Amino acid sequence: MDNQISKYDVVIMGSGPGGYVAAIRAGQLGMKTALIERSELGGICLNWGCIPSKSLLRNAEVLNLINEADKFGIKVSGVEADFSKAITRSREVVGKLTRGIGHLLKKNNVDLYEGSGLFLTENTLVVEPGHTKLETDNVVVATGARQRDLPSINIDGDVVITSRHALELKTLPKSIVIIGGGATGAEFAYLYRSYGVEVTIVEMMDRILPQEDQDVSVQLTRSFAKTGISILTSSQVQSISNDNGTALVAVKTESEELKIECEKILVAVGVQPNSDQIGLEQTKVDTENGFITIDDQMKTNVDGIYAIGDITGKLLLAHVASEQAIIAIENIAGLDHATLDYSLMPRAVYCKPQVASFGLTEAQAKAKGIEVKIGKFPLSASGKALALSETEGFIKVVAGAEIGDILGVHMIGAEVTELLGEAGMTKMLEGTTSELGSLVHPHPTISECLKEAGLATENLAIHM
Repeated sequence: MDNQISKYDVVIMGSGPGGYVAAIRAGQLGMKTALIERSELGGICLNWGCIPSKSLLRNAEVLNLINEADKFGIKVSGVEADFSKAITRSREVVGKLTRGIGHLLKKNNVDLYEGSGLFLTENTLVVEPGHTKLETDNVVVATGARQRDLPSINIDGDVVITSRHALELKTLPKSIVIIGGGATGAEFAYLYRSYGVEVTIVEMMDRILPQEDQDVSVQLTRSFAKTGISILTSSQVQSISNDNGTALVAVKTESEELKIECEKILVAVGVQPNSDQIGLEQTKVDTENGFITIDDQMKTNVDGIYAIGDITGKLLLAHVASEQAIIAIENIAGLDHATLDYSLMPRAVYCKPQVASFGLTEAQAKAKGIEVKIGKFPLSASGKALALSETEGFIKVVAGAEIGDILGVHMIGAEVTELLGEAGMTKMLEGTTSELGSLVHPHPTISECLKEAGLATENLAIHM
């Protein structure tokens, strides 16, 4: 057994979009930095989440464009869609990015330890296997979260799968039931339906994408229904049985009880924090339902221990984890950094049509007693959307009634995820709807719809 202890300024547990960003920033600031990763660089997001899923969604987009080619006066015949090659391409994309992260870590003099990190004390960790001990002044816990165990559903990785399994599945099922109509469920529903799979979404809440503005949920439901996706809302899965590879899903809706036959069931609801296998009990770090409690500087209740990303349960988004990482490291370095307003963090769903938003929905603003004015502009009135033949959707701006301060922006339509930066920057600079509406946008672009939605809050939209 090697009793030699390596000493560091900061040790980071987990190399996802929180962990690796923290390591790079610490290296940039001249700290002696160690990064512990038990599996693959980039964590779940890069390897089995954000990146491979978006690669597959690009395949779906290309396939849909080919299938709709006759709208553009192009005749296409004999189209064959090989889903296994789509999976292979997604893994190649992942490989390029993980290699890139490895290069960045070396460039910034970060020591990478492969294995599972465990607390021995509040400032000493051990990496297993190998029993390598690391002593540090600061620990950043970035170990993420995993699919939550559901008592009534046995995830076997074969018939009943998670998104992690789905991203390796090279053979398409003929039919699938997706439990959960949030972002993950919506993206996989679009992906599988694009390849001809019979898709049913079962959502416990009264609408899909229940965290989004209600108008957005209504539009996406309409768009999905047109493609043949079945949606059951206010519904719960009662039981699942498996008969020789065919699953039977018992679903209770508001009005009836259904039994749905399918080849696969994708569970896309809930996560649990990876705080139970890191020796956290050797510390006095506070948790709530397993999630580590933090303050605005990402500090736990224990000096020198920070937590970022999904392990905190704050907002389970990669870009939020990355920003939390910067705050934690710069706080360790004694630098000032603005705190995060989680309500303003951008959200993006990459189904078709895309969904993008930040801030308060109309209902949330009214529930807070805020007097609002709403600006809404349909993509059907956009020259660029018409040219693209992508006219489904709209942009909606929620603003304060008195001065037009932007409270939230909610978008559904072609490439609207790319507009989140502009909308968010306007909010960050304390811009109003009048400033959003007065900015000259290039023509023809989808971004013009954001300008028009700003103008629409004062009934001044030109093209509607």
